[in-house]
Amino acid sequence: MSMPVRIDDELYEQAKSASKGECRTIAGQLEFWAKVGKAALDNPDLPVEFVRELMIARQEDRKQLSTFVPGQFRG
Repeated sequence: MSMPVRIDDELYEQAKSASKGECRTIAGQLEFWAKVGKAALDNPDLPVEFVRELMIARQEDRKQLSTFVPGQFRG
């Protein structure tokens, strides 16, 4: 369900800018930030960047992923 919500003008502009770089709508960017924030608060022992990356990874199409093979990328 969608609901109109009032937010600070500065936060809106930040979401507008970030949404372009992350290929989301402004509403989608704000929703993503809210979900990351909630997950971070629910898991205070995890770094916020880890929570963010985990949420992005969970949205990836599993059919596009490759299998991890230990030692495959040794330099």
